[in-house]
Order: sequence, then C-alpha cells, then structure tokens
Amino acid sequence: MDVIRTVKVKLDVPDERCDDLHQTKNQFLHCANTTSEWAWRYPNDYCVTSKQQAENALYDQLRNETELTANLVQKGIRRAIEATKSGVARLKNGENTSQPHFDAWSVVYDKRSATFHRDHVSLSTVNGRVECDYVLPDKPEGTPIGEYLLNEDYEFRMSTLQYDRSTESFYLHARMRRTTGEQSTTPSEDAKHRTVLGVDLNVDGSLAVTSTGAFVGNADEMNHRRREFEKTRGSMQQAGTRSAHLSMQSMNDREHRWMQDELHRASNQILDEARDHDCTHVAFENLTGIRDRMAGAKRFHAWAFRRLYQYTEYKAEMYGIEVEQVSPAYTSQRCSSCGFTHESNRRSKHQFVCQKCEYELNADYNASKNIARKLLKRLHSGQTSSGGGAPCQCALTSGTLNLNGEYTASVTTTAEGESTDKPTTSVVGH
Repeated sequence: MDVIRTVKVKLDVPDERCDDLHQTKNQFLHCANTTSEWAWRYPNDYCVTSKQQAENALYDQLRNETELTANLVQKGIRRAIEATKSGVARLKNGENTSQPHFDAWSVVYDKRSATFHRDHVSLSTVNGRVECDYVLPDKPEGTPIGEYLLNEDYEFRMSTLQYDRSTESFYLHARMRRTTGEQSTTPSEDAKHRTVLGVDLNVDGSLAVTSTGAFVGNADEMNHRRREFEKTRGSMQQAGTRSAHLSMQSMNDREHRWMQDELHRASNQILDEARDHDCTHVAFENLTGIRDRMAGAKRFHAWAFRRLYQYTEYKAEMYGIEVEQVSPAYTSQRCSSCGFTHESNRRSKHQFVCQKCEYELNADYNASKNIARKLLKRLHSGQTSSGGGAPCQCALTSGTLNLNGEYTASVTTTAEGESTDKPTTSVVGH
C-alpha cells in the first residue's frame, strides 16, 4: 500500500534567480491556457480529453513559443487536459461550467524537471537550473517536515511550486510517497469488526456532521468569506488597471490557500473522529450531481465537497481506514431510529422529527447516521463467511449500533447518547 503525504516547505531562493521562476510560471500557464483554449470546444463540438492527442497537436508549437524544458511543456498541457476532463464530467451531469482558465501562481515539477534532496531542491527554469535550500524549523521532530520530508522512508513524487505574493516567498508543496509493502488493509471477514463513521455534507451551518455527533467546520463562515472575496474582485475588475489585476491574482492565491487550509483541518477532524471511535470505514454521500440534489449548492460547494472527500481519502490510507461513497437517496427523510421514511420528517433545515415514532434530533446528524447505515449494509452483504463475517456497526456518540438496531455503549450511560440537536464538545470549527 502506498501512503501519500504533501508537505509545504518554504524555499530560500537566491534574489537574482527569483525572476527566472516568475518567468517560468508565466510560460507554464501559457502552455496550460493555450491547451485549454484548443481542447475546449463546447458547445459546438466535442472537447478533447486525450493527453496524447493534445501533445501531438501542441507540443512543437509550445516548445517554440516558450523557453521551457520538454517536461514542463508536457506538464502544462496535461494540467489543461485534466481540467477539461473535469469540465466534461460536469457537463454530463447537467452542471454549468466553462472553459478552464489558469491564473493562480503554480508550476508542476517531477523528477525529470527537478532534483529533490532532503535539504534543497534543484528546479528547471527558463534560464537553466536554480538550487534552493529548504527553510527548515529548528526542531522538525513531530512536524510534517520531520515526519515526511526528512524521513528517508518517503520518496519525492510530483510536486508543485507556489508563490505567496503577500510575503514574496516561494513554497514547494512536496508530494511524498511511502510504500509499506503490506497487502491491502481492507478489513477481511476475519477482522475484529467493521465500524463505519457516517459524514453528511452541508452548504450552510456546519460543513460536515458525523454519526458520532461532531459538527465539523463552518460552512456559513466559508460562504461569507467567499462572498467577500467575490465582492472585492468585482470592484477590482471595474477598475481595470494593471495594479488591480495584480491585486486580484494575489487575492485569488490567498483565497485558494485559505480554502485548502480549512478543508485540510476539516478532513483531519473527521479522521480524528474515526480513529477515536476505532472506525474501519468512513462513509460520504456520493458527490455526483450534488449541485442538483442539494438546495443552495453552487459550483464552489461542489468543489469544496470533492476536495474534502479527496483529502480525507488519501490521509485515511495511513491509518488503514477505507473511505467510500454511498447513494444519498432518502438519507435526509429516513428516521435513523425506526426507519420510517417521509419528506415531512424534515421539519426544518436543521430539525428532524419522525412522524411515526416522534424521534427528534438534528437533521444533519440524522442524515449522517443513515449514510453510515448504507455502507454498513453494503459491507454486510459482501461478507460470505458462514458465520456471518465480521461485526458491522455504526459509530455513534457514545457507542455503536448494528443493522439489527442493537446498541452497545462505550461508556456508562442509560441512553443512546447521540440524539443531539447541537454540536458536541468535540466540535470542529468555531
């Protein structure tokens, strides 16, 4: 099994070589945007999603138009094709989208265009190679740099160079891989148990709610910050000056970094819940067509939800936790206590009251338990052992619940302890 980690490390770039990196970025984005314009042919024709076809058509032209090495030209082309593929997938799902455009400061490097070392990196530029030392903490132990970047068990993979305009600093987002040599960690039929953490995603209130009662992140704050960024960008666009354009680029970079940090924190908290409750699986609702299914969801939310799922998925590998998706059908209408399903059960945006058994709880929390149950059913049906296979159960606030409705408390309690209508003390976000 491969364990993948991304480590952000600041670079000490010689002053006289900074412009070389900026020019490299400009030409790299030129390759990506030229490819995007060529590949995006909607609505009059089919978009091109073949990397080989794009390289055959554009490689020679872009090599002549830029001073980039062959590998960086190829990386620029492939970045645009990947974005085009994503756009085509959204169009197939009936979502509105447009031709991909690249303006954020970033350049993709692999082992052919960069030489990675434990204390420095050598990067290909439009003006030859530039060597940059890493700015390392005095005590890297216990930090991502110490655990992954300086750890000989991890090897460097394709990484991304980015620039922070506010501090005029370059950062390498180094992608590290460790091969454990172990077989798949998917729990077998002889496993001790299969415990599922359900995760419900939201466009307002909490970003995510788990079946253990943790309310993760703050979707309202993310929406507010997003609107503020858009408002400021609108004012700058009206100005139309070069200074305003540069400020917009800086703002785009800052917004993207802020969103990534928020989603990384949320994914870490979800995995903390899974580990604290000894979960083997995390269940998300299937994100396909989420903009159509979820009232108020926009392209921004769809992007955030997909990224949160991806962050949780790749981080979970390190702990042997499986992350899967299930159908969201009726998860918001089904009573997680008695199973009665009706649209009137959802009394308001955040309140669920079963019309049959009168079970009352937070609507998002109710949905998270139903999401967990769907994966439980799939896992249970996949077992072939004559003895019924490993126990399958859903992780709740103070215990577990199996498909037969049998509750097992993990602490001394006289009640199930998970019928909450507000965040628990382990709330993520503020």
